[in-house]
Amino acid sequence: MGKIKTVLHWIGRGLDGLRKFLHLVLLLALFGFLIGVLHQSQPTVPTHAALVVAPQGQLVEQLSGNAIERAIENARGQGPQQTLLWSLTDAIRAAATDRRIRVLVLDLDQMDHAGLPELEELASAIRKFRASGKPVIAYGTAFDQDQYYLAAQASRIYLDPSGYVMIRGFGNYPMYFKGLLKKLGVKVNVFRIGKFKSAVEIFTRSDMSKADRLQSTDYLDTLWSTYQREVTTARHLPADAIAHYVDSLPKSLKSVGGDGAKLALKDHLVTGLADSLQVERLITKLVGAGPNGSFNAISAEDYATVVRSQHRLHREDGEPRIGVIVASGEILDGEQPPGVIGGESLSRLIRKARLDKHIKAVVLRVDSPGGSVTAAEQIYQQLEALRAAGKPLVVSMGDLAASGGYYISAPANEIWASPATLTGSIGIFAIIPTFNQGLKKLGITSDGVGTTPLANQFTVDQPLNSEARDLIRAQIDQGYQQFVARVAAGRHESAARINAIGQGRVWAGAAARRIGLVDHLGTLEDAERAAARLAKVKHYYVQFLHPRVSWTQELVQRAQSRAVSMAASLFGPRLFSPQLGFPGLSALAGPLGPYARQLAQLARFSGRGNGKLYAYCFCSDR
Repeated sequence: MGKIKTVLHWIGRGLDGLRKFLHLVLLLALFGFLIGVLHQSQPTVPTHAALVVAPQGQLVEQLSGNAIERAIENARGQGPQQTLLWSLTDAIRAAATDRRIRVLVLDLDQMDHAGLPELEELASAIRKFRASGKPVIAYGTAFDQDQYYLAAQASRIYLDPSGYVMIRGFGNYPMYFKGLLKKLGVKVNVFRIGKFKSAVEIFTRSDMSKADRLQSTDYLDTLWSTYQREVTTARHLPADAIAHYVDSLPKSLKSVGGDGAKLALKDHLVTGLADSLQVERLITKLVGAGPNGSFNAISAEDYATVVRSQHRLHREDGEPRIGVIVASGEILDGEQPPGVIGGESLSRLIRKARLDKHIKAVVLRVDSPGGSVTAAEQIYQQLEALRAAGKPLVVSMGDLAASGGYYISAPANEIWASPATLTGSIGIFAIIPTFNQGLKKLGITSDGVGTTPLANQFTVDQPLNSEARDLIRAQIDQGYQQFVARVAAGRHESAARINAIGQGRVWAGAAARRIGLVDHLGTLEDAERAAARLAKVKHYYVQFLHPRVSWTQELVQRAQSRAVSMAASLFGPRLFSPQLGFPGLSALAGPLGPYARQLAQLARFSGRGNGKLYAYCFCSDR
């Protein structure tokens, strides 16, 4: 018995030791994982390198969602769906004076849509690089309209021999839902001020109104002339070269036997025809071979990380700053994630800039079609408080700064825009869909009593009565008068003149400057310099302000992102597939996406708080 107790004792001690050892291993593994999550290795810049700019997905002013969502997108094998514009511009401008960077390479195959003002921001940085005397080489298996705009800025453009250049011009062809809503028994009650306020027309008409046709033609002509001018200037082509290329494309293509690459070369849109291997060998001669068998290179995103790290090392704690706040997306109430403007979340950033003694001026970068008037007014009040604190405010407009996007621009000391920015749309509306007729078709009716004429109003199953209509019209009128007053005060104009150029009309940036809605045409960098001038500071650095993320939140997000990447490498991208066995849904998602979003907006207009007012522009360039 004694021997058995001794054996059991040693077995127990052994198991206890094993438990402690495994705990130690687990703690070390966890500690190592956390160190790996927190540690971000600094990219290395080769002594002789090409800076590779290869945008993927849509070129945006602010990345949507969070790091975890983007990691899941990557894990699906689709690659990034968005590329941050400012990472590319920062990298290109810094590389212009970096002796290690010998050439800029534009790989545009994976780039999707970008607004013309965003393209111009990137083109401006490319021109600065070219001015340093270094070559810029663009390559593509094919170029669409947006891709070619950037390629045209290069000193040499190479197109794959099987490729083509497809330029189509600009258009605005909304889809109208009146017929569908009528069949469903949905009555859309619309209240608006502004004869050009066409945002509501997709729900109330079957075709484009004369007013919308007029304003769309004006701004689309401006976009098209801007595109042609920038491309022909960059390529040293006749002013009508692009228009001639597009207008004669079917006939010209037939004359060269359908060879799109040959036609592009013949019309001097590209420098030469070459496949990717030939272009790779050409760049290798300039910078040497890299360890991966290709040429020495660093991506724009990695190089931007290096540049920002170096800037942080050389900054002085008390050095004046120009704060840049990006307001990108729809304007909605409350807290909103990046890619959407939240009344609460953006107001907090503006307040942070106002209270930071080192920030001497603010540039608000606006890329928004508008949205909730309540949220826009909340943001407006914070911007007014910023100016009252003695800090200059400069607005830089991106692709869209229309309706509510212009509302939040109104307090600025100066407004800068691209010639192709769509802005203005000073108007206001409310939409209240009612479904009582549709429900009646299904045999569903409603009846009852209430204490007041408004007791059964603003619900989707009840028609609007005259009292409710009068109430909404009064709100709409007051909201429009406030909008006009805000703009008149900011522009130092009479309310009568702002009303005359308002009426919901959309203006391109060049026209907006002529009528006084915009002060200057230029890039974000121009707006930053203007802010510094107004603040009377000569030496400063630019600081992009972002919502504060706590240390624990950042740690969790990094850990989850790393876990997603590890899971994708172990189990494959199908683990994160959203298709659930219905591949057809994925194919439909792209083409039908814009229309689904429009119907979702209608649903939001008819949600809780039906009396809400909206300053929104459904303007489009394609």
